[in-house]
Amino acid sequence: MTATITAEEELHWLALTMVPGLGMRKAGQLIESYRTPEAVFRASSSDLEGFGLSGSLARSIAGGCMFEDAVDQQQKAKELGVTVISMSDARYPARLREIYDPPVVLFARGRTELLQSAMLGVVGTRRPTTYGTAVAEKLSGDLALAGMTITSGMARGVDTSAHKSALAVGGDTVAVFGCGVDLVYPAENRKLAAEIAEKGLLVSEFPMGSPAYPQNFPIRNRVISGMSVGVLVVEGAQYSGSAITARLALDQQREVFAVPGNILSKMSWGPNLLIKQGAKLVQDWNDILEELPVPVRQELARRGRERMLPGLDGEAPAEGVSPELSKISRDLLERLRVEKPTHPDELLETMAGYTSSEIIAALFDLEMLGLIRQLPGRTFTKVW
Repeated sequence: MTATITAEEELHWLALTMVPGLGMRKAGQLIESYRTPEAVFRASSSDLEGFGLSGSLARSIAGGCMFEDAVDQQQKAKELGVTVISMSDARYPARLREIYDPPVVLFARGRTELLQSAMLGVVGTRRPTTYGTAVAEKLSGDLALAGMTITSGMARGVDTSAHKSALAVGGDTVAVFGCGVDLVYPAENRKLAAEIAEKGLLVSEFPMGSPAYPQNFPIRNRVISGMSVGVLVVEGAQYSGSAITARLALDQQREVFAVPGNILSKMSWGPNLLIKQGAKLVQDWNDILEELPVPVRQELARRGRERMLPGLDGEAPAEGVSPELSKISRDLLERLRVEKPTHPDELLETMAGYTSSEIIAALFDLEMLGLIRQLPGRTFTKVW
């Protein structure tokens, strides 16, 4: 893998994505066999047919007829500040590369470093209930404060709530488009898309200018789950897009989480069924964090330390050094006792001026710093 590619190499990667009728799975197999797109386009049509391509597809690649479109895409990317990230690029998400049919190229606008962060897919219906909206907002905000990057599809409903809540707490969010990154769907989310492009990241595997065709969204969903360590389903009918994403996550061996809902609501049918089938029931953000792999938890701990102790580059403070804790963290340490476990609800009652999300995030930061310890029953004590 390389950090960057030349303009000529980028052009060949773009051309490979523009070949009509060449799916991502077959394109990936070509790269595995020929190593580079340049080698693919140097191959003769007979060689490509021997690889298993149809005659018309082999002749199309050998003829290079798609390079004109690739040049147009490259120019548009340059004009709009879009970064083209190929599978050979070190910035390409490692988890996404592992799935059955990873995109050959990603078009990205914004903070490309987020592609290497710990992402959680948050998905749900476009028509959530009041309960669904409140849950999506709370969990997304709490998880963003804990250091997770909230990843969703920027559709109406749960997706929009997830992105907005992550941004509202100063967290990170990635929106995966079912159209080109130069377009916005739905149009009502133009302002949100602009904010994500500035503070987060917009991503798509579809070439710029690609409309939001209905068939694009299931394709888009595999990228949401593929980049993420897990997927959280908030609300959705049994055969909804969120249910499709959950099935994709299971196929990709990702963790699946679901929020239980009213058994009389059809919007709860999807997540309730997932729970019956073995998905982790989620009541608060910690239900998700405790299921994550150890390396992911370590990464979140590092990010937490960097937020609280930016001068230490993520390392624990030296012995005898008093870290510059936030006011809420100092207040929590004053109230917590070594000998008496305390529940967050008790802290919320005695700490006027702080929200439950702020208290939970500060408790997580203090735990990662080793200053407090969590006990069974979601209670906390101060460490000696």
